[in-house]
Amino acid sequence: MNTRYDVVIVGGGMVGATIACALGDSDLSVAVLENFYPPEFEAAQPNDLRVSAISIASQNILQMVGAWDGVLSRRTCPYRRMKVWESNEEKAATEFISDHIGHEYLGHIVENRVIQLSLLERLQAFDNIDLICPAGVEEIDYSPGSSIVRLKDDREIVAKLLIAADGGESRVRQAAGIGVHKWDYEQFALVASVTTAYPQQDITWQQFTPTGPLAFLPLSGNNASLVWYNTPNNVKRLMELDDQQFMAELVATFPECLGEIDQLLERGFFPLRRQHAQQYVAEGVALAGDSAHMIHPLAGQGVNIGLLDAAALAETILRAQRVGEDYTSLSVLQDYEKQRRQHNLVMMQTMDAFYRVFSNQNKPLKVLRNIGFGLAERITPAKNKVMQFAMGLEGPLPALAKLEAI
Repeated sequence: MNTRYDVVIVGGGMVGATIACALGDSDLSVAVLENFYPPEFEAAQPNDLRVSAISIASQNILQMVGAWDGVLSRRTCPYRRMKVWESNEEKAATEFISDHIGHEYLGHIVENRVIQLSLLERLQAFDNIDLICPAGVEEIDYSPGSSIVRLKDDREIVAKLLIAADGGESRVRQAAGIGVHKWDYEQFALVASVTTAYPQQDITWQQFTPTGPLAFLPLSGNNASLVWYNTPNNVKRLMELDDQQFMAELVATFPECLGEIDQLLERGFFPLRRQHAQQYVAEGVALAGDSAHMIHPLAGQGVNIGLLDAAALAETILRAQRVGEDYTSLSVLQDYEKQRRQHNLVMMQTMDAFYRVFSNQNKPLKVLRNIGFGLAERITPAKNKVMQFAMGLEGPLPALAKLEAI
């Protein structure tokens, strides 16, 4: 069976499903290809291991495409404070508080599955969108204006415009012959889901250490997600410990402000990589999210810049269609790349700079870093600018991201 669509999005995760929702109710026929539908959400379930810090800009995008209510109806944790320090939490720390810039909160910590489920649920309201799931991709033949995605069940999906939202190892990107610049950081991230002795918290914090940051992300109730950045060998060693041994090392390493851990629910790890596509677009194809870029998760911006990609790409397509331009043409799609590539590159370079500066244990540099944290705490305009940046409210923004925050 051969089915033709104006737009085919390979990948129905957070980025791909957001693009589709933004194209909902348009005159375009859209197909979303996703490997499997995520398990349904139940409130009694423990929090998932995979969570994201969702900025105000990302919340605005999800709200504008009609998916944010689905997130709120499931589970999310707003946070209004963010604290960072290195060696001295009391004297050399910087704390960001949403009240200081007139916002109720800085963002939300949300399980990735909750966001994806809310978006896929929203897709069902649009007559012009087909969700093909499960959709195991067998082969992709890239041809501008008529690319073919062959599925494992022998179906062929033909795309006028093919969109890659299929992750860092994107098969769409490879089929289109778009290369990447990449390197691995000398760090892994170990993620642990725990329950704490503290009740619901409204702060996310991060302490920089010689082997990498230690981070706390609040979840609903007394749940939390801990991120332990460390060398690959140390992370592998920690993963081999039994739960009791691992808990002992965790408590001995994390700062006292973590408090008591009641229970370890789950743990996992992943290597850290920087990767950037040499181009985001070609004739009849566009990349978004991890298929275009992967950054250090230090500031939790990976998902957020992916959602900004989604909004910008959808707006570029719809704008071209409204004025009668060919939305698959390279000249039109380059408008999207111009909007997003430089912004993403700046974010990547900023995360690289943080990684390199805080990985350097030169004593004078360490002293300067702590002085910097202390000064940053006292310079209110600079703190406010950083907060706006972290919330996704600074710099060039797609229209979908500019909704006034509630």
